[in-house]
Amino acid sequence: MEVLSNMAGNVWKITVKPGDQVTEGQDVVILESMKMEIPISAEVSGIVDEITVNEGDFVNDGDVVIKLK
Repeated sequence: MEVLSNMAGNVWKITVKPGDQVTEGQDVVILESMKMEIPISAEVSGIVDEITVNEGDFVNDGDVVIKLK
């Protein structure tokens, strides 16, 4: 399962690390866009397999930010 960005913005903070257990609805990445903080939440529960972005990266709407297993 992939967690996707729901808008374009800069990755301000990553709140999980590989191996972490996440639950549905948990915030995993926080984007900064137009001086607002926008949380990206996991749509399903799982274990963080891979983080595909770094803090400071720019992402577009629909980009994969985290892969869950």
